[in-house]
Parts: sequence; C-alpha cells; structure tokens
Amino acid sequence: MAQSTETTDWVSRFADEVIEESERRAPGKPVVVASGLSPSGPIHLGNLREVMTPHLVADEIRRRGHRVRHLISWDDYDRYRKVPAGVEGVDETWAEHIGKPLTSVPAPKGSPYPSWAEHFKATMVDSLAELGVEFDGISQTEQYTSGAYREQILHAIRHRGDIDAILDQYRTRKAPAKKQQKAVDEAELEAAEGSGAAAEDDGSTGSAGYFPYKPYCGNCEKDLTTVTVYDDDSTELTYACTACGFSETVRLSEFNRGKLVWKVDWPMRWAYEGVIFEPSGVDHSSPGSSFQVGGQIVGIFGGKQPIGPMYAFVGISGMAKMSSSRGGVPTPADALKIMEPQLLRWLYARRRPNQSFKVAFDQEIQRLYDEWDRLDAKVAEGTALPGDIAAHSRAVGTASGALPTTPRPLPYRTLASVADITGGHTDQALRILSDFDPAHPLASLDEARPRYDKAEAWITLHVPADQRTIVRTEPDETLLKSLDEQGRQSLRLLLDGLADHWSLDGLTHHVYGVPKVQAGFPADATPKELPAEIKTAQRSFFALLYHLLVGRDTGPRLPTLLLAVGQERVRRLLGE
Repeated sequence: MAQSTETTDWVSRFADEVIEESERRAPGKPVVVASGLSPSGPIHLGNLREVMTPHLVADEIRRRGHRVRHLISWDDYDRYRKVPAGVEGVDETWAEHIGKPLTSVPAPKGSPYPSWAEHFKATMVDSLAELGVEFDGISQTEQYTSGAYREQILHAIRHRGDIDAILDQYRTRKAPAKKQQKAVDEAELEAAEGSGAAAEDDGSTGSAGYFPYKPYCGNCEKDLTTVTVYDDDSTELTYACTACGFSETVRLSEFNRGKLVWKVDWPMRWAYEGVIFEPSGVDHSSPGSSFQVGGQIVGIFGGKQPIGPMYAFVGISGMAKMSSSRGGVPTPADALKIMEPQLLRWLYARRRPNQSFKVAFDQEIQRLYDEWDRLDAKVAEGTALPGDIAAHSRAVGTASGALPTTPRPLPYRTLASVADITGGHTDQALRILSDFDPAHPLASLDEARPRYDKAEAWITLHVPADQRTIVRTEPDETLLKSLDEQGRQSLRLLLDGLADHWSLDGLTHHVYGVPKVQAGFPADATPKELPAEIKTAQRSFFALLYHLLVGRDTGPRLPTLLLAVGQERVRRLLGE
C-alpha cells in the first residue's frame, strides 16, 4: 500500500538538505532561505506558497537550534505592468502609470498608504503576522535607489557578453507545449503569477548592444527606455525614453534610478544574499525560464543556485475562476477571515510543494475543519501517525511558540449553523451554545472565539442568501393539518422527549430515535439491528421537521437547529 501524502514529512527532509548545504557553502553563518513577492496587486493564496514553503523549512531549522534568516524580497521596484480589474478605488486613469516602479504608482483611492506597493504589501504583512511567519523584509526599491547593488550592476554590465551568450542558448528554442493540467477545482492560482518571477525579462539589444539593465526615465519615471551609448571605462550611459522622448547621459557608477532585468536580477540576489533555499513556481520548470537560466548566470556573480523545489498550483473552491490580474482574487487575508491560522498553515504543511491542493471558501470548509478536529483529537490521544503529528505541530505553532487558539473549539459546522440562525445576535448565540453541553456551559462567547467569528464571517461572506436559514415565525397550519396519523405521532414522540434530551448529544440521540421507536425498535438500536426502511423513515421525518421549522427540505443539522430555535418556539412551530 502506498504511503499517504499526509504521512510524508517533506519539511524535515528539506531541512536536512538545507542545513548540510549551508554548512558546505557558508559554515558558521546563518542559514538563508528566501521568498520573493511582487506587490503589483492583491497577493493571493498561490503566492502564499512562495512564503510558506521556505517558512516551514526555516522554522524546522530554527527548532533544531540553528540560526536562520527567512528573507522576503518585496519586488516593489518592478515595473507597473497593467491595471488589475476590480480593485476598489482604481479606475482606468491608473493606466498612465504603466512602466513606473510600483513604489512610484499612487495607491488606490482612500488608501492610507503612500504608494501602490505599500498598499498591497501592508495586507500581506498583517496576514503573515497572524500566521506566525517571521521574516526579514527587503524592499528592492530601497536596495536599488540606495546604491546597495551598484557593484553588482557594474559587474553585470562588464560581463554582459557572457550573460547574453547564456540567454542566447534559449532564445531560439521552441517553447515546449504546455501539458494539460487537471483543474484543482473551481480555480487554479498559479503560485508564481503576480510575482517578480513571472516577468521573465532578459534585457534588450539596441545601438549599444545587449544591455541587462533598464534605467527609469528621469522625466516620466517609466522604464520604456533604451540604452543608446555606454562607455565601460567611464561608465557613462546615454538612454532615450520612447514614452516621452526624454534623453540624458548619466554616470552609472553614481546613478541609482534603474534595475537589472529580472533574469539577471534574481541570480544576482542569490549571490548577494547567499541564499541556500528558495522554491520556484511551475512556470520555472521549462527551459529558458528565469530559475533555469539563473542557475547559469549566478556563477557570473560568484554564487550558486539555491536548493529549491518546484511548487504546484493552489486551488480555490467556492469562488469563481480567477487570476491575480482580476479583481476578487482570494488573498491570505480573505482566508483568515473565515479560518483560524492553524488550519491555513496545515493546508500548506501537509502537502509536498509539488502537490496541488485547494483552499475552501464553500461548504468544503466544514469538512476540512472536521478533518482538522479529528487530527487534533488523535494527536492529543497519541494515536496519530508520525507524519500527521509533524504537520499538526507545524500548524499549531512555530519555534517561537504556539499560535493563539480558541479555548473551547466547538465544531465549525455547529458554530456556522448557530451564526446563521441567530443572524449576528451574540446573546442568542451564547444561549444556544451553552445548551450544547449543559454540564459545562460557556461562560462567555469569547471562549468560542476566534473560531466562532470565523464561522460567522463565512456565513456572512460566502453563503448565498437563498441558502441561509430563516426560521418560521408562525406554524405551517396547512402542513400540520395535512399530516396522517404516523406524521402526528412522530411529532408527539419528539415533543414528549424534548425536555429530557435538551443537549446536543441528547437531541442527536432523540431525533434519530423517533423513527426507530415508531417502528417498534429501541431508540438506541444500531443500524445493523434495523431494516433498511428505517433510513427511509428517518429521511422523511427529517424533511418534515425542516419544512415545519424553516420551510425547506434541508438545513443545518437538526439537533443544532432545535437548540437554536429554542424549546418554546419548537413546540409552537410543531403544533403543540
């Protein structure tokens, strides 16, 4: 029997390799792992894999007592490529900024942040803090404009012929046909999309020959420039802007308003930072991609390519198909509104980087929470498999300590049902939830938070209005009068035992027991002891209760619904 993906602890294996490689390359120095994110728009859940993969490995290395740095390079000096659709506070006038650095583009209207880059970076920083991700952030705008990379830029230009020769090996190759990929679900978010890694720019050839560097125009700030003259001895560079016609001559040894093209910039940073581990998206597995080419270019800068797995798509269920070039793309902040950080961490920790998985915004989130709670219980009992224990440990905390948790983690589907039925009335929610376990009632709704708040947000944000539960205000007299003797008897049996079974477990036993008792069996008879028609009778009984309580064929689990409606109202709606 093949080993399940959940029992494979990929994090430990990578940590072993990274520690060994770091000791070989840079003995005595902190282990360096890296991620790159471009705040060109909403940073989505696919991009989060770019961070979570090295974070989990870095955290495992830190747990073992090694010093480690997790760098996140904010590619905020990238060019603004296009206006993403559907971003609030943004209209077609933002197209005039295409070609400028992201830090020179205005933030969406109403934003408290000074630039486009800072606006989208801030949300991701908040989400990473909630997820317990420790990192050293590096602004590429600050690096380039401060002159930090000046020597690296001059070195690249001195060796531009070597760089051009490497790139030329791939320019004439026909791109391989794309393999058909099975959709993960309603949406696939390519993890590298929207990051600097997706730009794939390798420079341009003009009257000055191949040049791996792009100046930003001194007049319009755009990168629609061409280097026309360059002198290696003086480093004097003349460029012309095709956008506004501006031209100037600068001394590159003093000039800080430009950047290396992406396919050169990335390997330069590997060498500059001494990166040992950095993953890359599926688009980098093909010949000529920036990760593949970077592996050869990095040697020009005296460095080595990092160890790094290719990571696969992250799927989304419960939202329309989307990409980061469109509005509405789900971000980590969107996910954290409806799920606790532990669950989101677990989704990334339990699958190897090359395996696709999905983040649920639909009813599937309830099943995922059930699965998580079962794992939590198995870990507490000591019956979980080793790989599952490792994934659980990585989800609930980091080397710095445990993440905040819900004191009384009641089932997510139960909390969602209560939030749905009560419509935001916290006093009613507390009353219902206290009835679930009368021997240990909740003293405050805070005991069920933040999980309760996440479930309430899911109901509010992602459950369509026509699927919400609305309890009847008056009995359905027509339906009650139309019942035959068996129907009336089933309601009488339920109502007679209501008070004695008023708890979640009690009502579960009672509701399922009514059809058994009607058929002459004990209420606690097991399925093996019952004829098949009992299940049919149970379904009919449940459908009757749903119609009388909420006017539909289905709804929240009946024990939860009964507790939510309350004894007095249940009796009235069932015709007592």
